[in-house]
Amino acid sequence: MNYKDNLSFKNNNSNNLKIYNSLNKRLEEFKPRNPKEIKMFTCGPSIYRKPHIGNYRTFIFEDILQRYLEYLGYKVTRLMNFTDIEDKAIDEAKTKGITVNELTKKIADIFIEDIKLLNIKSPTYIVRSTETIKETIKIIEKLLEKGHAYYFKNDIYFDPTTFKGFGKLYGLDMTKWPEKKKRFKRDNYSNNMWNLGDFILWHSCKDETYPCWDASIGRGWPAWNVQDPAIIVHSLGNQVDICCGGIDNRTMHHDYNIAIMESYSGVEFCPYWLHSHHLFVDGKKMSKRKGNILYVDDLINKGYSIAEIRFFLIYSQYRIRMNFTFNKFNRTSSKLKDFLNMVDFIMVKNNTKESSPKVHKLLDELFMSFEQHMGNDLNVKNAFDSIYSIVQELYILKNENKISDRDIDNFSNKLHKIDEVLKIIFVN
Repeated sequence: MNYKDNLSFKNNNSNNLKIYNSLNKRLEEFKPRNPKEIKMFTCGPSIYRKPHIGNYRTFIFEDILQRYLEYLGYKVTRLMNFTDIEDKAIDEAKTKGITVNELTKKIADIFIEDIKLLNIKSPTYIVRSTETIKETIKIIEKLLEKGHAYYFKNDIYFDPTTFKGFGKLYGLDMTKWPEKKKRFKRDNYSNNMWNLGDFILWHSCKDETYPCWDASIGRGWPAWNVQDPAIIVHSLGNQVDICCGGIDNRTMHHDYNIAIMESYSGVEFCPYWLHSHHLFVDGKKMSKRKGNILYVDDLINKGYSIAEIRFFLIYSQYRIRMNFTFNKFNRTSSKLKDFLNMVDFIMVKNNTKESSPKVHKLLDELFMSFEQHMGNDLNVKNAFDSIYSIVQELYILKNENKISDRDIDNFSNKLHKIDEVLKIIFVN
């Protein structure tokens, strides 16, 4: 029997899902605008450098969110951006003596292969920043018209003081905004602190060593913070239900997105914002300078399986900072292996006709326990641990020959359904 054909597994979206909403700073019941379909924007990679396992922690968290929403019965339309034009990409390409397009194509190909390896569902749309120049120009023209944006030395800036509620996602105290006009010209700043001033929307073309586009607003190229809004308008319209990203995006970037989108459209952009915390290595943030960056292929080359890598990255609550050590990684790998060994043992049929009454109770608890913890802000760790405990008890009963072949089928079907979310059990 195919588990997907078992009608008892149909879920409906009456199941409660509570998520911590970064916008309102509290746990809230998720109520989308459309009770059947969800529009979700998830921040993708800046494809000037290869993503590391910390980046993939965020991408897998977003994957778990999408899969769990689908488990609950929603249709999810998910958009991911590829940032393929920014200061860092231009500088990196110049250093390597190649074009920005050559640089970003290579990294994009690596990313696509990695998400396949890690069983991350391919988003409905993956859109490059350079594919939405038309929408970028359209948005900036409207912002200029409304007085939110202005020219300075041929560049175009956004004035945050013109947008009521600026900084509401982060919780920025606008009473501390400097009286003297300040402008921030680069796309990215390494201090990860608020730049209290106007931010750039459009870089004028200083010379032809930069990738530039002819436009009604002047020849130039789009700044990072207007790229996501352009991609969203292009693919999903003016409103989405959920936006996700890493915790770094809570400083400036996502508030910039809100200010641009809502100034442009005049309507609320997104009611739910979720942010995944950092993954440190040996207690330190990953960086080239520290020489502690870990990539997916580093772990594969050490003999670890894809399931072990994915399991480590989801075996936590996404809002809690994680720390990678090989000791910790080996412990989580051992736990997964123990679990899979118990599952394999339980799945072997031996012509048992009757089950212990306790078996039915445990099988009923599988979904309930999984949904209880996943519905509480996607607590994958507690959800897995609860399933692990149930499987331990079933393992003992199977060892005593107290599980019927029919209930083994039931167990298999339910576990397959759960693994449509986790993707760590029935994978190669």
